[in-house]
Amino acid sequence: MSRIGKLPITIPAGVTVTVSEDTVTVKGPKGTLNQQIKPNIEVTIDGSTLVVSRPDDEKQNRAMHGLYRSLIQNMITGVSEGYKKTLELVGVGYRVSNQGQVLELALGYTHNIFLGLPAEIKVETKSERNQNPVIILESADKQLIGQVCAKIRSFRKPEPYKGKGVRFAGEVVRRKAGKSAGKK
Repeated sequence: MSRIGKLPITIPAGVTVTVSEDTVTVKGPKGTLNQQIKPNIEVTIDGSTLVVSRPDDEKQNRAMHGLYRSLIQNMITGVSEGYKKTLELVGVGYRVSNQGQVLELALGYTHNIFLGLPAEIKVETKSERNQNPVIILESADKQLIGQVCAKIRSFRKPEPYKGKGVRFAGEVVRRKAGKSAGKK
């Protein structure tokens, strides 16, 4: 048995989970999420717990067992508590602002970068004096918020010499020593 797959999921108060033929729908105070499920994997609800099971130990079923359990757990956490990611812009002249769902980034290129964000993501930007600009993203969908963060980070990844770039809050960038003086 999968160590992760066999663990039951507790459904918190205020969250409703419905299982149709091949779809699990989770509704909560932060929104609604859906997940398609392979027909081999069985999802059963017993009171306030949800159990994911598989019919046999075939390799494909073993792989999907733990995966779907984790996806459903992330959906339940997302609609009840939500996910929050914070990105930090480190570098001279790096700026960020947002007008609604459009993010404007100035990352040292000759032009500003405009990024339209999905409606499911709530965005907030902070630019305080003597501090790095910050982007705060909130959503119920863990996969979507991670994908958007990766896209923003890909515009200017942190480089190892000066540490400039877009990084997650609290991320440690390993620094390298620059060139040393020539030999005599």
